[in-house]
Amino acid sequence: MKKAIKMETHNISIDIPNDILLALNETANDLKKRIKLTLAIELYKKQKLTIGKAAQLSEMSRLEFETELSNQKISISNLRKEDVFRDLEKLK
Repeated sequence: MKKAIKMETHNISIDIPNDILLALNETANDLKKRIKLTLAIELYKKQKLTIGKAAQLSEMSRLEFETELSNQKISISNLRKEDVFRDLEKLK
């Protein structure tokens, strides 16, 4: 049986006015999830986090996170066309 590895975490809190939660029609927990996903996506797009670490931050599996990126039309690869062509040349 595999043991779950407990990661050390830090708690960062932000204050959200109640009327904002009411205007969004979301629970605090739903908003927290959305903020974490949005942050994970932005950090991934800026190449501050790998796709695996971004999925971890969003509390999603890698497949779920990749699906979310795909739904938002965000590439799951940071390879550029030039990188692919350079690699092809090396294989010749």
